[in-house]
Amino acid sequence: MLQISVIIPTYNRLDRLKCVLIGLERQSYALDNFEVIVVSDGSTDATDEYLRSFVTPLRFHALTQRNQGVAVARNNGLKHATGNLVLFVDDDVVPAPQLLAEHMRAHAEQSDDVIVLGPMLSPDNFIMSPWVRWEQAMLAKQYHAMLSGKFKPSARQFYTGNTSLLRTHLLAAGSFDTNFRRAEDVELAYRLAQRGLRFIFYPTAIGYHYAERSFRSWIEIPYAYGQNDVIFTRDKQQDWLLPKVLSEFHNRNTLVKLLVWLCVDHDRLSRSAFAWLRGVSYAADRFGMERLVRIAHSGMFNLRYYQGIADELGGRTTFLEQLAQANI
Repeated sequence: MLQISVIIPTYNRLDRLKCVLIGLERQSYALDNFEVIVVSDGSTDATDEYLRSFVTPLRFHALTQRNQGVAVARNNGLKHATGNLVLFVDDDVVPAPQLLAEHMRAHAEQSDDVIVLGPMLSPDNFIMSPWVRWEQAMLAKQYHAMLSGKFKPSARQFYTGNTSLLRTHLLAAGSFDTNFRRAEDVELAYRLAQRGLRFIFYPTAIGYHYAERSFRSWIEIPYAYGQNDVIFTRDKQQDWLLPKVLSEFHNRNTLVKLLVWLCVDHDRLSRSAFAWLRGVSYAADRFGMERLVRIAHSGMFNLRYYQGIADELGGRTTFLEQLAQANI
């Protein structure tokens, strides 16, 4: 029986996907012991044609579907997986040669109830947009905090760009909820945690994240995350989540708290704040002031995140009331 199934959803990233597949061909782990399942989620570039003609020493399966989102794509791949373990890899995360061997070693060292989280590191000599650099810096900050024992890995770090677990756990939990196009991985992780699974961070299971996204795409993410945190609390039996999120707000830095207090549900003020922060970021990036770049993007990201929460709660008044209750 195959030891591990690697599932890669993809959409219009053929050049990067080729690099991911080359990385898998170069694994130190025996190629006969794992399969690779690529699911093209309605790609409109040359991805589907490439996958049909792809010749490789890998145990390789290509699936195509109409565009339905990454949750549907991963579930589709899972239906065809035969390995004991499933490793989810994103189509812009190029695996280091030891990635599969390290995931397997992590599982061999642990009991069957673990989920292994591998890092998605920034590649050397790869130019990222300022907002993606901020995103990668926040990931690196979490990795350092987990390694130093500042906090333990949890469902909130379940990023499916580089993570593995037993296939039976995924099937028992019901796989990804296809109603969500954002944070579908974290929502699944909450259900896995409820089933008693543990999360471990394994820093040697390295993938290199060649992240590229437009500013518009980037800034849509926190708003959806904010909405989903309310939805998960209200509709998905995660009663602890929103109170924790709102409690954590009071530990945010002064800039974030000021922006939220002033701008949430105040459209004109919010637009002005965004314009100012983008201007600061642009100027700081031009002059190599990276710390200021990160501060500006942190302000924009968090403002959109808490606006998503406020909108899903029904507006500013309810949001501020619940925020005050979380500080009692």
